[in-house]
Amino acid sequence: MKKISIYAILLFTTVILLSSFKNHVQQQPINDPTEFEILVKYLEENGNFINSELAPAIILAPEIKDNVRNKKYLVLDIRSEDWYAYGHIQNAENVEGPELLKYFETKITPENYDKITIVCYSGQSAAYYAGLLRLAGYNNVYSLKWGMSSWADEFATNIWKKNSSDAFANQLETTVNPIPEKTTTPTISTGKTEGKDILKQRIEEAFAKPYKEFIVKAETVFENPSDYYTVNYVSEDKYNFGHVPGAVRYQPNSSLSSTADLYTLPTNKKILVSCDTGLSAAYAVAYLQVLGYDVYNLGYGANSYMNTVLKEKGWNGFSSEEIKEYPVVE
Repeated sequence: MKKISIYAILLFTTVILLSSFKNHVQQQPINDPTEFEILVKYLEENGNFINSELAPAIILAPEIKDNVRNKKYLVLDIRSEDWYAYGHIQNAENVEGPELLKYFETKITPENYDKITIVCYSGQSAAYYAGLLRLAGYNNVYSLKWGMSSWADEFATNIWKKNSSDAFANQLETTVNPIPEKTTTPTISTGKTEGKDILKQRIEEAFAKPYKEFIVKAETVFENPSDYYTVNYVSEDKYNFGHVPGAVRYQPNSSLSSTADLYTLPTNKKILVSCDTGLSAAYAVAYLQVLGYDVYNLGYGANSYMNTVLKEKGWNGFSSEEIKEYPVVE
């Protein structure tokens, strides 16, 4: 009889403990996804532009020249009013870069055009703004490769010609630096809960920040390379030839995905994106800026420190061959 009583007590105690444990488990809070996670998921489910073959959305000068009278092609020149007045592409409209989003929303019907091309001095700021507009859902937006420097020599002289250099070609590193482990992600605080709403606010905030604040010059990087986490956004052969000391290679069109290497980017250090020209990098900078990273673009890319090598190897090295000498409207 005593054994039965002991067994009964043990059984009762076990039931109570299991019940308590079950209630405890049920009461454990389930962590809601962060705004960062919601935004990444939304972008990847809606085009995933930066990780697709559509990026970077770059157009060449000859195509613009062939379509200057085509009403389905719109060119938006974001240079200063003075430079626009000095000379611009026929039928191009002058719009300030930070005003582009508002211009798309209130001044034009974007879907009426086959291609809308953003044009600047070098192609870099145009690529950044085109990247933001692509994220906003305007899938017919492009940037002009090399900017107005590809249109006529008078524009290239003080832009690409002046900034193409071999100044640090003898300071390159060939070590393959591994991609680190996953780390923390940025904190985004828009107060929104839907991906599209978070994205809208983040894009508006990105347009409000002058693009010049994202540019870092080669001499700054090579003097203190450890100040940055440098993302070498190029193919493997280009990376292996030589890169900024400490740079880590991330594969264009795939690596900035949540299922690839996005979460390995640091949140406690400035991220510097480097490519051949600064153009592909500008698209990546636009994406990472919207996601909340402290990110910058290496101005003029590898052309700013090993232009001759790029030209010799056919790796997007700027040269006089890129200048088409097309007519301009004053």
